[in-house]
Amino acid sequence: MPDAEGDREREQQRLAQETKNERHMWGWLAYFLFGIHIVAFVMIYAVTHAPE
Repeated sequence: MPDAEGDREREQQRLAQETKNERHMWGWLAYFLFGIHIVAFVMIYAVTHAPE
């Protein structure tokens, strides 16, 4: 049964890496959405304060 133990170990490592990758993905998504909002607010400010 050492092979079953090795499979369990590999599965645990894969799940840990997958969880880490998922956290990174959510972090980048949050930064991306935050950046889009900053750009949108700057554009709104520029349009509302543009000289006629």
